[in-house]
Amino acid sequence: MKLYTAILLLLCSLQVLAQGSSPVRFTAPFDFPLSLSGNFGEIRADHFHGGLDFKTQGVSGKKVLAIADGYISRIRVNHGSGYVLDLCYDNGYSTVNRHLSGFVSPIAERVEALQYANESWEVTIIPKKDEYRVKAGRQIGWSGNTGYSFGPHLHMDVIEDATGDHIDPLPFFKRYLRDTRAPQTAGFMLFPQMGKGVVNGKYRPQAFETDGKDTVRAWGVVGAGIRAYDYMDGETNRCGVHTVVLTVDGEEVFRSVVDRFSAYEDRMINSWTHGQYMKSFIEPGNTLRMLTAGDNRGLVTINQERDYHFRYTLKDAYGNTSRAGFVVRGVRQSVVPPEQKDRHIFRWNKANSLHELGLELIVPRGMMYDDVALDFAIRADSGAVAFTYQLHDERVPLHRPCDIGISVRRKTVADSTRFYMARVGSKGNLVSVGGRYENGYVRSRIYELGTYTVAVDTVPPVVTAVSPGRWARSGKIVYKIKEEQSGIKSYRGTIDGKYALFGHNIMDDRIVCKIDPKRVKKGRRHSVVLTVTDHCGNEWVERTSFNY
Repeated sequence: MKLYTAILLLLCSLQVLAQGSSPVRFTAPFDFPLSLSGNFGEIRADHFHGGLDFKTQGVSGKKVLAIADGYISRIRVNHGSGYVLDLCYDNGYSTVNRHLSGFVSPIAERVEALQYANESWEVTIIPKKDEYRVKAGRQIGWSGNTGYSFGPHLHMDVIEDATGDHIDPLPFFKRYLRDTRAPQTAGFMLFPQMGKGVVNGKYRPQAFETDGKDTVRAWGVVGAGIRAYDYMDGETNRCGVHTVVLTVDGEEVFRSVVDRFSAYEDRMINSWTHGQYMKSFIEPGNTLRMLTAGDNRGLVTINQERDYHFRYTLKDAYGNTSRAGFVVRGVRQSVVPPEQKDRHIFRWNKANSLHELGLELIVPRGMMYDDVALDFAIRADSGAVAFTYQLHDERVPLHRPCDIGISVRRKTVADSTRFYMARVGSKGNLVSVGGRYENGYVRSRIYELGTYTVAVDTVPPVVTAVSPGRWARSGKIVYKIKEEQSGIKSYRGTIDGKYALFGHNIMDDRIVCKIDPKRVKKGRRHSVVLTVTDHCGNEWVERTSFNY
């Protein structure tokens, strides 16, 4: 009996091991050889690149195929990602397919009907489970270049259903791709810690080249960073680096493995990166799981007058490996703590607020990744609507949007809806962050500590018909829009008084309608009316006639 039980347990164990060792297999999303223009985890503005970008041979309209058996779980059309299909597969994974040019029947007809019913280009449909079953290798849509896209491609996210994490899709498609090139290093950076370290006599981050010609002198506590890229065989586009390991004097102090992240972790890329540099230390408020470090969070203490040898090992998903390094010479230098009033030092592990003349800022606990000594300043212009508030002289990202209010000093217009809050760029340009007027203040939410003020928008967007004489031949009605202040809030177009399906191409600020012969009769002159409204309520109505 004991022998029988032991054999049974052994067989069960072998079965479990066999199941665990069998990787999930996906088929290719196209019927032509695969190549990539972007990989998982690349550094993007305020977020990680969440999937793979598959090239589509430089054109739109390629058949996009299901990569496993499953069902379509969500159908969307929006300005950011264009035509989007979410699929839930039977193997425990889901995909999000973005920038399509269209859907297959009967989904295409259902989407169009809803767009006309809602009189909106942007729509979302949540089908019933298994309403639209798919089989591996069957077509689900057409590749495209819609939404925020810089060229024809298919962006595919892969999500692990059990955790909801975005995971690196490349292991599922490695057999379809070739890569023998190792990552390449493009530069290094050192980050002296506030009040604890100094590099070359300065307290700001210092960048230097990979040729070893720069003499780097430091003292106290510093962090390192690296700028590096990966390249695949036969491709010129830059990809992100899968694994980065930093050793100092032969001892590992930091490791990053870009293999998964959650929606909550996505904005933590702002803590891990400094421009295109990847930090090799972990800020105290950063809980990004793809980063690991020793007791000192990857920071290095330079407290001896000697050479410290920093060595990087870079590896891609195929195991191709490169190494690069630099030397930091320990040179005793004065480390001066910042001279700031307590209210101008924001702590990463506390709730922070700033109440100055005409300014209210609330930053709850958990919104900052590290302590910041604010370089706070108020600038006054006698003719301005409000003071300009420099919260800090450099961009400090926040994990979630935080509340800010700025007092209106001069109410230059009677209509308070014309006020909006703006971030002041490095060249003095204004970028709208929205907001609304309430009891003498314009209130909004901001994603970073920078420089802010209140502006007034009384100018409507400018709408211009683009070559209406060619609309009939091209089959497209095209308008160019120009809006430089509060931004486009809405638009609506009609043809002969009936709603027409216009879409906003945010890449070139054009509003386009494909002429539908079922709705626009040939052999007539037609009247088009396009109304565009900005976030402050300013409206432009453009009327155009054309023959079709």
